[in-house]
Amino acid sequence: MHALKIYARVMSVLGRDRWLAVALALANLLVAALQFLDPVLFGRVIQMLSNSDRIPPDELWAQATRLLGLWAAVGVVGIVASIVAALHSERMAHRNRLKAMSAFFSHVLHLPLSFHGEVHSGRMMKVMLSGTDAMFGLWLSFFREQLSTVIATTVLLPLTLFLNWRLALSLIVLVAINCVLTVLVIGKTQAGQNRAQGFQLALAGTAQDALANVMVVQSFTRLAAETRIFGDIVEQVIRHQFPVLNWWAVVNVMTRAASTVAVISIVVIGTLLHARGQASVGEIVSFMGFATMLIGRLDGLLSFTSRLLAEVPNLAEYFRVMGTKSSVPEKPDAAALVAGAGEVRFENVGFGYPGGPPILQGVSFVARPGTAVALVGQTGAGKSTAMALLQRLWDPIEGRILIDGQDLRDVALESLRQTIGVVFQESMLLNRSIRDNLLIGRPDATQEQVQKACGMADAHEFIMRQPQGYDTMVGERGATLSGGQRQRLAIARALLKDPPILILDEATSALDAATEARVGRALKALMAGRTTFIIAHRLSTVRDADEILVFDGGRIVESGTFDELLRLRGRFAALVETQLASTPAAPRAGQ
Repeated sequence: MHALKIYARVMSVLGRDRWLAVALALANLLVAALQFLDPVLFGRVIQMLSNSDRIPPDELWAQATRLLGLWAAVGVVGIVASIVAALHSERMAHRNRLKAMSAFFSHVLHLPLSFHGEVHSGRMMKVMLSGTDAMFGLWLSFFREQLSTVIATTVLLPLTLFLNWRLALSLIVLVAINCVLTVLVIGKTQAGQNRAQGFQLALAGTAQDALANVMVVQSFTRLAAETRIFGDIVEQVIRHQFPVLNWWAVVNVMTRAASTVAVISIVVIGTLLHARGQASVGEIVSFMGFATMLIGRLDGLLSFTSRLLAEVPNLAEYFRVMGTKSSVPEKPDAAALVAGAGEVRFENVGFGYPGGPPILQGVSFVARPGTAVALVGQTGAGKSTAMALLQRLWDPIEGRILIDGQDLRDVALESLRQTIGVVFQESMLLNRSIRDNLLIGRPDATQEQVQKACGMADAHEFIMRQPQGYDTMVGERGATLSGGQRQRLAIARALLKDPPILILDEATSALDAATEARVGRALKALMAGRTTFIIAHRLSTVRDADEILVFDGGRIVESGTFDELLRLRGRFAALVETQLASTPAAPRAGQ
């Protein structure tokens, strides 16, 4: 039943092509009917020839002309119907495979970080490609070939009872035995196939993990170890897949033998019936044709079924991901955020990851329009989490966050994120050109605007030294650039976006002192008139902030300007002293 539900969902994906699917079903019905007529007409011709000595030549010729003409017409119409069904099946399958792939890609991109933090990107790629390929195979093979077999077996086979019920019963029994064997094999192999598919997904995730971190793998001499891990998973795939293949191989051999057995059985039974006057020669020949056609088609249906059952785990995983709901749902009537002066307000905000301890508790503050607010504290204190909530990458479990008086849960996500510019602690670049990476936040920017932003970020000169300038590919995650170059591009990207609210997450952490000074001036120009949040570990970088929020254990324990907090001699002052003590000029412990 699980497999049938999966197949029903696959068919539901066809959407607007459902009427085309209905038309293809009718075409398959026609094809099946014409294939059914083929053995009947062949039997009639044989019966006519066997009685030729009792039929006058002129009448024999007339009968032969009618039968052969009808047979030819049936063949031509059958060929045309098959071509039409095959052509439209191909187009429908290709079109909907790409639509399903696009739907999956868009859906996964829109899922929040709570989802992406728990799954591997390599696994998602495997699920997308395997799931859509499985749907493509089902649509194509089913509507091009297998539907006519199903119709012939379930609808037309019982009609043979009207030709000769004794021979028909014999044929039905032979077909039923074939189907029972298939059902038994399905029951034997389903669990093993599911386990094998699980290891197939693990293979994709392991390969993606190692390839995405190839520098770490090579630097720590993990080549042999990673190869061994991959090989161990391959062995698991083989161990679980081979028993499944063995069962299907046995059934395939038995199915092919069944065609010969069926023909011989029809001949033997037909001869006995003919001797009793209960079957004509033409009927025996017709049923031999039925047996050959049906068993042959069932062989193809068996292969189709085995392939589809092998894909059930892929399809189930595809639909499981597609059914995943966002943890930051957008209201159906969500209006666009109206960005005004840029006031940001946290009201008693609390947050914790599902099943985990609280990360933020009772966080309340107001960032006045156009001011710079620094968030400081030890690693894990909750600074970055607070800014993730501001971007609505997560939703608070308590309290609320407002921008210019608008609750973030009431506004459209896209409009919210267009209002906020971010320079991440780790520069994130796509494997595209420098220009494409810069235009991510503002696709309509002119070359002049791009160059101005890059000049302010001290990036234009090094870009022009690249082989293709702004059209130079940066490699996966910007691997062809240095850390400082990647960081300057990230700053230029934020400058180009020109957002009313800015988040600087250790924005200058990868720069040398001289470059940091130049970019610092650009950042000050960018921050002017904007509400800016600065996440900083180096406390010297937040000296000019209008307000500093000191986080500790998920709470704001102090707030004020740099000088005010130093005078308090509290948590912030202790952090400053700790950093000063850890500078290279300070004596090391034990000296």
